[in-house]
Amino acid sequence: MSLNRRNFIRTSLGSAALATVAACTGTSGKGEGGCCGAGKCGKSGFLYSPEAKLNISFQEWTLEGESLNGKLDFMEKHGVNGLEVSGNGLSGRVDELKRALEGRDIKISAICAGFKGFMLSEDESVRNECRDSMHEIIAAAGALGSTGVIIVPAFNSQKPVMPHTQETRDFLCQWFDELGTFAVENGTAVILEPLNRREAFYLRLVADAASICRDINNPGVTCLGDFWHMTWEETSDLGAFISGGKHIRHVHIASRKRRLMPGEDGDADNYVDGFRGLKVIGFDKYVSFECGSKADDRNAVAVAGVELIRKQWEEA
Repeated sequence: MSLNRRNFIRTSLGSAALATVAACTGTSGKGEGGCCGAGKCGKSGFLYSPEAKLNISFQEWTLEGESLNGKLDFMEKHGVNGLEVSGNGLSGRVDELKRALEGRDIKISAICAGFKGFMLSEDESVRNECRDSMHEIIAAAGALGSTGVIIVPAFNSQKPVMPHTQETRDFLCQWFDELGTFAVENGTAVILEPLNRREAFYLRLVADAASICRDINNPGVTCLGDFWHMTWEETSDLGAFISGGKHIRHVHIASRKRRLMPGEDGDADNYVDGFRGLKVIGFDKYVSFECGSKADDRNAVAVAGVELIRKQWEEA
């Protein structure tokens, strides 16, 4: 095996995990005895949390068709139990969504952005627009029982933007702390999303987002891991999710070459390593499709993607 950066990180993590297992069980970590506590030792050598559970979510626009109820019927048929919607105009849709979900085994997962302005603008009026629109979306998210509202500090196209400095990070922490407190008051959270460098200069690693959550230490400030962005930025999917730990609130998934449905990029669409990380941290929220499709039958490849994810979750 060549000692490139990814393999070095993976090997180091694996060695640390085996040492932890050995210390925990009083064995050499080679199979004598069982893991401690209620957890289960996975194939990675890590101790899996019994809390880990796979919940699959579709964004509202994942499937073909214009009828929300038709999409929800299709999702229920295939065991998809989360619906991710846009924050754009969400306050005016609360009653509609509640009626559509009544009596169904489907919940609102995360709210995908939809805010105005951006938080790292040099223009105070733009920052205030972001704060005010986020307040409106957060209140609606809470009314719907959503896990949280996804936000990106700044996209590459948004200018003028604050410089990437310690002062900017301090400002971000203060801003998020206030927003997180408002989210807790509404029974939900804000979810910070790291992106790849082609889309955003600020926050590209799950660990960076999690470190902000840690420093703020507010239960309303959380983060997510997106397999598409992680493909280009992370050295290890497993390591990325472990670095996020308790702060991971949501996961996005797509094919790993073209951001299509999981499986549309063939063997490249392997999420097992990441699922091992989610099992270690006891992730029990939603893995949500955020992707397009090149297939003639969009719904059929969505179902195939669900089957692939379930299979790889078991393999993990």
